[in-house]
Amino acid sequence: MHPRGFFIIALSVALTASAAGLGAQSVEAAKPTALRIVMEKLGRDMQAVAGAISKEDWALVAELAPEIANHAEPLMSEKVRILAWLGADAGTFRAFDGQAHDAATSMGEAVKRSDGQAVIADFARVQQSCLACHQGFRKSFQEHFYIRSTARPSS
Repeated sequence: MHPRGFFIIALSVALTASAAGLGAQSVEAAKPTALRIVMEKLGRDMQAVAGAISKEDWALVAELAPEIANHAEPLMSEKVRILAWLGADAGTFRAFDGQAHDAATSMGEAVKRSDGQAVIADFARVQQSCLACHQGFRKSFQEHFYIRSTARPSS
């Protein structure tokens, strides 16, 4: 495998691992949203793809690419809450999801063509769209939907 491919895989595994670590912070949290469950599965799938690429296990990449591209979505009631919270940024949020979908679809097509370099490039594009979305929305999303104030009202 080309050295650049190893760098991309290592970077994507590190990003996914750090994203999982952020979710493990000690905070008083509300009930997990369905979106969190979707994100956790996507994280596991992305880690599995990174491992599969490093082993050139193209059958596993072919199996996981459509899972990533066509991931589950929250229930409509939760989507409405999230979209209402996003407001004017809803289009940006959806665009990141669309970019991840397109890149994962392309990754699956590259596997079918036996084009390992394209698989790696498409995987990197999936990771880039995930990272951009996380950097743009994760912290404020977690603060809004999960973190409750532990400060006591002043008397």
